[in-house]
Amino acid sequence: MTHPILITGAAGGQQGSTGRLVAGLLLQQGIPVRAFVHNLDARSNELRQQGAEIIEGDLLHPATVQAAMKEVKRAYFTYPVTDGLLEAATIFATAARDAGLELVVNNSQFQGTPDNPVFRDLQHAASFRNLQHRLTDRIFDWAQLGAVHLQTPPYYENVRALVSRSVAEQNTVFLPWGDGNAVIPLTGAQDVARVAATLLADPGLPSEDVYSLVSETPTVLEIVATLEKAIGREIRYVPITDEQWADAVKERLNPHALDHLSHLWQHFRKGAGNYRTTDVIRTVTGRNPQTLEEFFLENAKSIGASPQ
Repeated sequence: MTHPILITGAAGGQQGSTGRLVAGLLLQQGIPVRAFVHNLDARSNELRQQGAEIIEGDLLHPATVQAAMKEVKRAYFTYPVTDGLLEAATIFATAARDAGLELVVNNSQFQGTPDNPVFRDLQHAASFRNLQHRLTDRIFDWAQLGAVHLQTPPYYENVRALVSRSVAEQNTVFLPWGDGNAVIPLTGAQDVARVAATLLADPGLPSEDVYSLVSETPTVLEIVATLEKAIGREIRYVPITDEQWADAVKERLNPHALDHLSHLWQHFRKGAGNYRTTDVIRTVTGRNPQTLEEFFLENAKSIGASPQ
C-alpha cells in the first residue's frame, strides 16, 4: 500500500484511544500512516519514532483537514466526547469527498443490531451525543465515501475509569446503574481498533457498511462479580442517584460528556435495549474478542488489585 492511511485521534485520549491503537497496528504491518494530532508532544514524538508521518491540526479547521488528505485514499475518523462532532464530521466528509477517498472507517456508537432495528432510529437515541453519531453516520453516507461505521457500546476502558478510584479507596462501586440488574453492553477498545485496522489494511473494500461490535452483555452485578474475581477481593456495588454521580464527577468531565453519560445511564436502567453479542470481531479479525474478565486481569493493578 503506497498511499498513507490518515488516522485521526492518533495521539490517543484519556480512555479508549482507538486512533493511537489503529496507528500502531498499521505501523506494525509496515503500512504508511499519517497521524493527525491536535498537539505536538511526547505522544506524537513516539509515533514519529515508530515511523508515522505527523500532521498537527484541528478537525474543526477545514484547511488543516484538507492538507492532511493529500495523497490519501483511506482514513480512520474518531472524535472525542466533547462538542463539535457534527461540525468535524461535515468538514472531514467534505474534504474526503473532494480528495477522492475510497474508504473512511468511522468510529460511531451502538445503534442496534439487524434483528433489533428500532434502536437505529433517530427518535430512539440514548443521548444527544448518540443522536449526533447517528447523524454523523448519515453525513458520511451522503458524501458517498464508501464509509463503514463501527457502532460500538461503552468500552471496557470506560468501566475502568468509572470504578478505579472508589474500588482502590473503598472496595466499592458507586454508580447510578439501578438495582444491579440493568444490562450494560460492552466491548474493548483494542478490539475496535483491530477491526478498524483490519478493514483499512485489506486491499479490498469492506463487504458491509455497518459493523456492530458488542463483545459482552453483562448485568451490573455480573460486572462487579467479574471485577471481584480479577482483582481478588470483595467489591460492593452501591447504587446512587444521577445527581450524586454528576456531582462527584463534574470536575473530571466536560459538560458534553457529563450530559451524554447521564442520559446513557438512564437508558440502560430502563432496559430499553434488547442487547445481544455480535460475531463481528471474530469474523473480521479471525480472533475471538477480549472478554471483560481478561481486560480486568490485564488492568488489575490500575484498578486496585490486592498485592500478591
